[in-house]
Amino acid sequence: MWEILEKAAKENGLVAAFAIVGLVVLASGLISRKLTFGRVQGSAIAILIGLALAYVGGKMSGGTKGLADLALFSGVGLMGGNMLRDFAIVATAFEVHPEEARRAGWIGAIALLLGTVLPFIVGVGVAWAFGYRDAVSLTTIGAGAITYIVGPVTGTAIGASSDVMALSIATGVIKAIIVMVTTPVAAKFMRLKTPRSAMVFGGLAGTVSGVTAGLAATDRKLVPYGALVATFHTGIGCLLGPSVLFFAVKAIFGN
Repeated sequence: MWEILEKAAKENGLVAAFAIVGLVVLASGLISRKLTFGRVQGSAIAILIGLALAYVGGKMSGGTKGLADLALFSGVGLMGGNMLRDFAIVATAFEVHPEEARRAGWIGAIALLLGTVLPFIVGVGVAWAFGYRDAVSLTTIGAGAITYIVGPVTGTAIGASSDVMALSIATGVIKAIIVMVTTPVAAKFMRLKTPRSAMVFGGLAGTVSGVTAGLAATDRKLVPYGALVATFHTGIGCLLGPSVLFFAVKAIFGN
């Protein structure tokens, strides 16, 4: 039986990859509901599981592509490649309706800009504190602090190493978890009671998974408004990361 499954997985790599991801998402959802009571969204748990599996796969194969270096899981490399990743980002952007985005007004736009630049500065500062000095690594890790998608997209564009891109993803995941956990606690202090305040919060926080889970634990009616503005962070980060932000870091730090 195992030999049949192994042969099928090797010959249908992409299908097997979708099945693996589906199982990880299913397990993450159960962990989210049963162990964290919805405080930590399943997507963040799934990413942590994915990073752990990549580490185990790298150790077992001695390669550099995680599970994709194992013949049984070779389809994961295609599924997680640039083509499908960028397709997913574009597909997400098509779900945003411009007429709804206008409801946030100038406050939402300013919050969105601050929520993109400030986390980037913090990320660059943390990377500098841990010994990174080249502009490529500083920018990639800083971009990861915007969202865990912006980090690898920026790193790929400017030629960052796989280790640095992995750190940028981890940075974004940690940020998402912090937003998830602290939002219900700080909701009263931040006065998260109205759709407008949720939009501003979504713009400042930036991480869609963190904002969605945090607002769901605070007031489910606010989730669409916070997620609406937070959705733009990925697009803006992917646009500014490899261009304006990279050149700014290069001008300040050199090399």
